[in-house]
Amino acid sequence: MVEFSLWDILRNLLMAARWTVTLSLIAFIGGGLVGLVLLVLRLSGVRGVDRAVAGYVQVFQGTPLLMQLFLAYFGIALFGIKTSPWTAAAVALTLYTSAYLTEIWRGCVAAIPKGQWEAAQSLALSFYEQLRHVVLPQALRIAVPPTVGFLVQVIKGTALASVIGFVELTKAGSMISNATYQPFLVYACVALLYFSLCFPVSLIAQSLERKLHGPRR
Repeated sequence: MVEFSLWDILRNLLMAARWTVTLSLIAFIGGGLVGLVLLVLRLSGVRGVDRAVAGYVQVFQGTPLLMQLFLAYFGIALFGIKTSPWTAAAVALTLYTSAYLTEIWRGCVAAIPKGQWEAAQSLALSFYEQLRHVVLPQALRIAVPPTVGFLVQVIKGTALASVIGFVELTKAGSMISNATYQPFLVYACVALLYFSLCFPVSLIAQSLERKLHGPRR
């Protein structure tokens, strides 16, 4: 058994936490960009596109993230492309995030009164100008809390990437636990670090919500 002090455990977990944060940011930013494109396509009214995007969303919402990670890791290799755990995890989480953000944002846009669309149309704005100047700025106010809240889910979802060999916070915790035979201490530290990552994000969401909605009486 390897002797590890509490500081040694925390230091190794903090090093692994960097990859958790990096993977979360890649998935969230990449998923946000893909999700925004899918949202515009779904709202465009082009025949068949709405159903295609809706099908995409249903596939990723209706299957476990764990299964999506396996398919990304083993499926990409079927095309002769060398796949690393890092690449597979980034691809799977990006697609997963894009599907959920598309649906979250679609609901926020749907919450905008129909009169706002009609008013924009009366100004002879194109569809994309209506979105950019009238609808999306209003939808942003509604979208901030669920969007940032979903970022918390993405951070926690990176833990599943450990099953395909990606060494992030959970995988590092498992490796350290096997070396030290101190699972309670190690996983308590892992939980604390996840909380330290997620709690500030929740506070930021609350702060942004107050700024966007103004003071409440």
